[in-house]
Amino acid sequence: MFFTLLAITLSLSVAVSYAAARVFSKPVGAIFRRIIQDEISAAWQRYVMFATYVVGISAGVRIYDLERYISPQFQDMEILQLNAERWVLEIYRTLIACLQGIAWMYLVVFVVALLAYVIVRGFELKRGTGNKNEDRT
Repeated sequence: MFFTLLAITLSLSVAVSYAAARVFSKPVGAIFRRIIQDEISAAWQRYVMFATYVVGISAGVRIYDLERYISPQFQDMEILQLNAERWVLEIYRTLIACLQGIAWMYLVVFVVALLAYVIVRGFELKRGTGNKNEDRT
């Protein structure tokens, strides 16, 4: 039963991470192309997509929490049994933890990207290379 739970939480975390990576692939690519304006922006985008998988899977598959089902938490306690209610709870925890980890990662990425954008935009305006249409509004 434990190995089935582990396989399901792993599969679910991979699926959620894949979905998040697909949803944010284009926005991350556009942000990095705007900020970096070099071929290396594609490498940064690939790194963020890899980080999405790592963070999502590691947050979703909570090994320390799953250990409760193979060994007792304290010496005098018995091992928790996997019943239907615990299955639902563990699947819910996996989904929420995976999404929460990915959300925090993207928040950090986008805050850093916003700061980088402000710096890049400031240098553009200082040099006078900013978009002329944006300056009229």
